[in-house]
Amino acid sequence: MSVAKVSEIIVSSPKSFDDAITMGIARAQKTLRNLKSAWVESQQIKLDDKGQITEYRVQLKVTFIIDD
Repeated sequence: MSVAKVSEIIVSSPKSFDDAITMGIARAQKTLRNLKSAWVESQQIKLDDKGQITEYRVQLKVTFIIDD
């Protein structure tokens, strides 16, 4: 039997949502073992005074298997 846990990660990128997701997964792999899946809970953008996008943010839920 396996037991899984879900960890929430919020990450931002000045480039794109895809870049933020990639950076979030890479960071999770540094401290979490046995990553199995992830999903995007939400996406958000930050705008400057002129309405231009300055930051892409994603809230990820990462699933990993707990070691016995």
